Amino acid sequence: MTNEQIQSCIEECMSCMLACNNCYVACLKEEDLNMMRECIRLDRECADICGFAAQAMSTGSQYMKEICQICAETCDLCATECEKHHHDHCQRCAAACSACAKACRAMIA
Repeated sequence: MTNEQIQSCIEECMSCMLACNNCYVACLKEEDLNMMRECIRLDRECADICGFAAQAMSTGSQYMKEICQICAETCDLCATECEKHHHDHCQRCAAACSACAKACRAMIA
């Protein structure tokens, strides 16, 4: 993998982390928190893992591919959950998660 691929994936992970954090905060302000419970949980988990993946790539971790695999799987779960909700923040988060999952899978290939 090239430095450009790594940098691109780091950028996607950071974008996803920000989108998940934004979605998390916005979900907490929604009327029906019970309906948003899984979305909130996955937003937090995905943001944390995306940040960790970006850090692992930026330091050249020997576990970079394994971490990217976990990141892609977590992003898929978060995207699927966010797609269920019609809020703009959830839709933006789902798109960011899908883009991040794609970038992470390119790192593994």
